[in-house]
Amino acid sequence: MTRGMPPAKPRAAPNSARTTAAALVAWYRLAHRDLPWRRTRDPYRIWVSEIMLQQTRAQTVIPYYERFLARFPDCETLAAAPEEEVLAQWSGLGYYSRARNLRRGAIAIQAAGGFPRDYHAIRELPGVGDYTAAAIASIAFGLPHAVLDGNVLRVVARVENNASDIALPATRQRFRAVAQAWLDALPGPRRSGEFNQALMELGATVCLARNPLCLVCPLASLCRAREEGAVSRLPVKPRKREPVRLSGKLLVARRRGRVLLRLTGPPERPARPGTNSGRMAGFWDLPTPAHLPLAGTRAAIGEFRHSITHHRYTFTVSGVGKIPDALGPAFRWFQPYEIERIPLSTTARKALRIAGIL
Repeated sequence: MTRGMPPAKPRAAPNSARTTAAALVAWYRLAHRDLPWRRTRDPYRIWVSEIMLQQTRAQTVIPYYERFLARFPDCETLAAAPEEEVLAQWSGLGYYSRARNLRRGAIAIQAAGGFPRDYHAIRELPGVGDYTAAAIASIAFGLPHAVLDGNVLRVVARVENNASDIALPATRQRFRAVAQAWLDALPGPRRSGEFNQALMELGATVCLARNPLCLVCPLASLCRAREEGAVSRLPVKPRKREPVRLSGKLLVARRRGRVLLRLTGPPERPARPGTNSGRMAGFWDLPTPAHLPLAGTRAAIGEFRHSITHHRYTFTVSGVGKIPDALGPAFRWFQPYEIERIPLSTTARKALRIAGIL
């Protein structure tokens, strides 16, 4: 027997899958959250929402989604926009390659003459994987492709009482097949988008990783893990990596009401200890002592913590003593009102808030 795998159980009968799917959809119609991207079938708007929702909670996404669409209401507008402006609208949301992928995708969509209307074509868009393609295809076009994300993996693991490691490709393939079987068994006219949203919503609001709300779950009577007292042990995940703890210093240099910022150059990656360089290409950031070695620093203004994947940073924010007259071409002075119009790193935004500038 494969390590970590429970004994094989008989596959659910078709009527069980049908009951599961029908219960999910009926619950969703009564209990789902009113989120702005659920009020449209426009594939462009659904695409934007799904890209923003990658690695980010729905409540965090809402204001960015609304502001982004106010500036870029369609593919044509987004494709024509300079990358710097797109990044500025995305500033603060994190994982900035998503913004670049959206712009690249919009250019490709414009070149193709319209938004792709089948799963495989959607899957070819930059930054779109299996889950995002299934979500867009089902919600925008009603195509019968089941989604599989972390929330769905948790629901399937518990309903099936399956203790397989969800990090393994074979497990994810089996769990996707279960979700697809539920979708395929849905009675009546095909409502793929509604089913997928119901499955995701259940994992996000009821079948929680900790303290799941089993008493109000529409699948409680069908959940094998609940029946066998195994809910808290599922799903089985690989052990988390130990966080890497780093520290650094950001400098707030001011002159005649303006603030000194530095344009970053290398691609996105974790900074070296004690520096703030190399994290986001094309973004404006605060300099560090390494960038202004002759400036001298004043007493610390404050500090804050910041996380990128498994890296845990503690940044100290300090004023600057003497600012060198000769600065490199990457440096520029900004008025505070100008800062809102540029792509600004999240760490710089946090530091400038501590300094009372934003």
